[in-house]
Amino acid sequence: MITNQALIKSAYAAFNARDIDAILQVMHPAVKWSKAWEGDYANGHAEVRAYWERQWKEIDPTVTPVGFRERENGTLAVEVDQLVRDLEGKLLFDGKVNHIYVIHDGLLEKMDIELR
Repeated sequence: MITNQALIKSAYAAFNARDIDAILQVMHPAVKWSKAWEGDYANGHAEVRAYWERQWKEIDPTVTPVGFRERENGTLAVEVDQLVRDLEGKLLFDGKVNHIYVIHDGLLEKMDIELR
C-alpha cells in the first residue's frame, strides 16, 4: 500500500504538471478541497477540476512538500513551499504554508490550509 507521504508527493507532482486526472484518481469522490484562491471549498471531483482550471487561467502556482507531521487527531500536516506567479511571471507569493489532509483508505478526503 502506498504511504501517505508518497501519496502526497505524487499528488503535488501531478498538480505542478497540471495533470488533474492523475490527482483526481487519489481523491475520494466526495472530496472537500479548500479553495484558498477563492474561499470556501470545492466539493467532489467536478468542482475541484473547475476550481483548478479557473485558477490556472489566472495564476501559475508551484507547490512543493517539504515536511510531514502526523497529528494526534489523525490528520497529516504537510509543510509546503508555495511559489505563485501571475501568467506574465510576476511573483505574487513565495513562502511556506501548511496543508492539512484527511486521508482514508489511500484517498484524499479533505484538505485545509493553515497559514504560517
